Amino acid sequence: MSESEVFLKFQSLPEDLKKQVVQFMDNLLESLPSKRKKKPVAGLAKGKIVIKDGFEDPIEDFKEYQ
Repeated sequence: MSESEVFLKFQSLPEDLKKQVVQFMDNLLESLPSKRKKKPVAGLAKGKIVIKDGFEDPIEDFKEYQ
C-alpha cells in the first residue's frame, strides 16, 4: 500500500476515527526501539576480569599438535 493510498483512506475517515488512528500511530512510534547507540564507557569492566598466572602456559593435552 502506497503512502498516497493510506492518506486517501485517512482523509475519508470521520474526525473521531482520525484521532484514534493518530493515537495508534503515536503508540506504534513510541514502541519502536531507540536508534541512538550508547557510547562505550572506558574502564567499565575494570577489576572484573582477572587473568591468572599460567594462563599462557601450554596445555598438556595439546602438546602433540604444537
